[in-house]
Amino acid sequence: MDDDRVWSFEKSLWTGDANHYRELVDDECLMVLPTPPFVLSGAQAIEAVAATPRWSGIEITKGQISRPQEGLIIIAYHAKASRDDESYEANCTSTYRRISHEVWQVVQHQQTPPLAIPAVDD
Repeated sequence: MDDDRVWSFEKSLWTGDANHYRELVDDECLMVLPTPPFVLSGAQAIEAVAATPRWSGIEITKGQISRPQEGLIIIAYHAKASRDDESYEANCTSTYRRISHEVWQVVQHQQTPPLAIPAVDD
C-alpha cells in the first residue's frame, strides 16, 4: 500500500460508518483509547463505533510510516478530528496487516490525547 493510500485508509477509519469500520478492523485487533474501558478488542471497538457519532473531519499531521516486514505497516501521527461544535486531538498509532492482495486490516490502534502540562526536559 503506497503512502497516500495509507493516509486515506486511516482517515476513513475516523469518518466512515460502522459497516466500513467492521470491514477494516480485524476482530483480533487491540485498541487503547483514553476513555473507559481503555483497552478494547476489535469486536468491542466495532460495537463502540456503531454507537458513536462519526467525525465529519480529520486532519492528520506529523505522520510517519514504517514497513518492518512484507505485509505489515505501522503508522504514527497527530490527529485533529471535528464534528458539529466538538473537536478532539490525539497522538495515534495504528498497525495494519495484509490479509490478501490489496486487502488490509487494522490489528492495533492507540490514541493518547496531548498532555495538559508539557513534559519538562531534564
